[in-house]
Amino acid sequence: MNASIVEDRSHPRLPDLLGAYHLANQAEKGTPAAAVAGLPAVYRGEVDDPAAAFTADTVLLATPPGHDLPAACVVLKAAHGDRAPEIKRLWVAPEARRQGLARALMAEVLRRAAASGAPAVRLTVWNWRQEPLALYRSLGFETVASWDERPDLLCLEKPLRDRPGRAARPPVDDRIELHTADDRIELLTPDAVRAHAPGGLTALLLDAVDSGASVGFLSPLAADEAAAWWTGVAEEADRGVRDVWAAHGPDGSLTGVVTLVRAGAANGRHRGEIARLLVHRSTRGRGLARRLLAAAEARAAATGLGLLVLDTQTGSPAERLYRATGWTAAGTVPDYAADPSGVLRATTLYYKRLG
Repeated sequence: MNASIVEDRSHPRLPDLLGAYHLANQAEKGTPAAAVAGLPAVYRGEVDDPAAAFTADTVLLATPPGHDLPAACVVLKAAHGDRAPEIKRLWVAPEARRQGLARALMAEVLRRAAASGAPAVRLTVWNWRQEPLALYRSLGFETVASWDERPDLLCLEKPLRDRPGRAARPPVDDRIELHTADDRIELLTPDAVRAHAPGGLTALLLDAVDSGASVGFLSPLAADEAAAWWTGVAEEADRGVRDVWAAHGPDGSLTGVVTLVRAGAANGRHRGEIARLLVHRSTRGRGLARRLLAAAEARAAATGLGLLVLDTQTGSPAERLYRATGWTAAGTVPDYAADPSGVLRATTLYYKRLG
């Protein structure tokens, strides 16, 4: 069953959702309010009378399957002049998170914006809010020049048309391809993993080991051993144990890959592991690893996972990436794994909660 989404700026549940959004936002900014009455006047006005505050805007609410009351909301602000419409107030009640409500609301709001003929849609997000930022990145939003100069606030925009006069593209979700400026990122089927195993996927694994990455193999790694490992991954994908995201360059070659492994134990089915995030040396430094990671995180959240874990060699470039994208270090284990040359290295364990 899917979430039920309705448009209703006068719904009796909406003030509670908006109030919770603004109280949480103020606390994150370091200016907490004890109650709605303590919010800045402009935010208090939204909570007191949403119908008046958003009279020209589209307000959507999402109700989880099996529930009677909405647990999430989003606002699409009407376009003014030459400014694109703006997405605001995306909020999911804590008890209803990890059910895909935020993603469902974003898909619907993007559909409506495209149907209105808007060439693009925009939003702002605080740079410390890594989970929403990962969702927006996976939907095709990119950072643009700021229209709001508040420190730590990122301005993002998503084109809805390729060019004037061309039909709007459908909203992107985890079931279809994600496009970046240079690389096409897609969720591979098990058969696609098998097809790429002896070629592009093996090349990525060999390149990683040759680069000194600690990814479970010693150097030199034989091509047939790498291909056999990917064939095993395809079998895991068949069983629903592992998802594989791959990035294709403009010439069709594989430029990166990441996998998401689902916990098999009955008491761990809320949890997944990010494993084998690989980007070819020729395409590093363009943010591809970050985009692959965001795709895997968004897929995990959309399929009901609430917690992700991973491990990486302490002090590696990968560790810097995880820290920058909101992962929390849980601890370091000395001499945990050998690097490709056989030297034992420390490993840091990380986790990330998904909203």
